[in-house]
Amino acid sequence: MAPRAPRGLAPALLWGLSLFLGLPGPVWVQLSPPLKSSSPTEPHPCHTCRGLVDSFNKGLERTIRDNFGGGNTAWEEEKLSKYKDSETRLVEVLEGVCSKSDFECHRLLELSEELVESWWFHKQQEAPDLFQWLCSDSLKLCCPSGTFGPSCLHIDECGTERASCGADQFCVNTEGSYECRDCAKACLGCMGAGPGRCKKCSPGYQQVGSKCLDVDECETAVCPGENEQCENTEGSYCCVCAEGYKQIEGICVKEQIPESAGFFSEMTEDELVVLQQMFFGVIICALATLAAKGDLVFTAIFIGAVAAMTGYWLSERSDRVLEGFIKGR
Repeated sequence: MAPRAPRGLAPALLWGLSLFLGLPGPVWVQLSPPLKSSSPTEPHPCHTCRGLVDSFNKGLERTIRDNFGGGNTAWEEEKLSKYKDSETRLVEVLEGVCSKSDFECHRLLELSEELVESWWFHKQQEAPDLFQWLCSDSLKLCCPSGTFGPSCLHIDECGTERASCGADQFCVNTEGSYECRDCAKACLGCMGAGPGRCKKCSPGYQQVGSKCLDVDECETAVCPGENEQCENTEGSYCCVCAEGYKQIEGICVKEQIPESAGFFSEMTEDELVVLQQMFFGVIICALATLAAKGDLVFTAIFIGAVAAMTGYWLSERSDRVLEGFIKGR
């Protein structure tokens, strides 16, 4: 049976051209079937589990906030202790964890509901982090903190381009991250801590074996100033005054040792005069007491002492002698 010519101008022209070229008509008139749209990529199970836990935690906040806060504090405290870890609250939270259209969340919740209940009633105290306990430790859907990849391996950022430390720093891997620490003072760049991990030695240090050690500049350096001596420091040296000298305006001068002062050196002149009078008075009173006993010897001593003291008292020299004695001169 001969094929019928299609209706319409464009199909008829294609039909005629196919007959002219001797090609079968269906090659020209059949349309390609529409491409099937690929299904959207399913979320990673860890992402789904994290979302479930986040929604669960929000449900915990919502149930406390919505059920309490009416103002009756005593009633709330009594009921809250019972409601806080109750099965009623768990059911209320689980009912709102997954949205109606989130198929992956509902499927995961169905698989893990018994685990969530076990955590709620028995594991909260010892494992307060639900995400760690459920998604990482129990379901094995997520890697523990600090591990990555399908095998949950620890990644050392210090061996990758992720680490970015300064020229005088070295990288130290930490749990889930890294930190940069300063090189030793002896190093110009380093691969680790201490003077034995230097890339190059800093000025003032020299390579001794595998370490950069301080150079003692005082073995060759000479301090130019008079009465100065060299003192080695870490990576350098300095010039200081020799013992018994001190620096005054950049020059080391000999220290002056102050003279030892007498016991009464800080007394004023008036105070010294009063003290002199008291001293003489005590001596005279003592001699007078002895003379009053009728002893001729003490009487003679008393008269002689009074005469001698009167002479010194009246002379200008007596003040200088006594003052020198009191001051320790």
